[in-house]
Amino acid sequence: MKLERDADGDFFVDPALLAERLRLTTSELQRMMRLGLVTSTVEAGTGPDEGQQRLTVRRGNFVWRAVINAEQQIVSEEALDLLELASKQDRQ
Repeated sequence: MKLERDADGDFFVDPALLAERLRLTTSELQRMMRLGLVTSTVEAGTGPDEGQQRLTVRRGNFVWRAVINAEQQIVSEEALDLLELASKQDRQ
């Protein structure tokens, strides 16, 4: 899947796709974004990851991360529920 960039160079993720990845409806995503409850960061790869970027979108304890190559294709992605992950680690 290829992502687009806006005029400022920021990634644009289709709201329906992002809502699905964050386990929300599109309207829930839009409401949470208006309230500032969805945040994102982009990190540039270094060393062996040069030319790639990691996009992280977070809503509360839920995180979606995607690694994007130089052609702006998603090459890997993961979704994590941080509370669930912490609970599993506590049980180990």
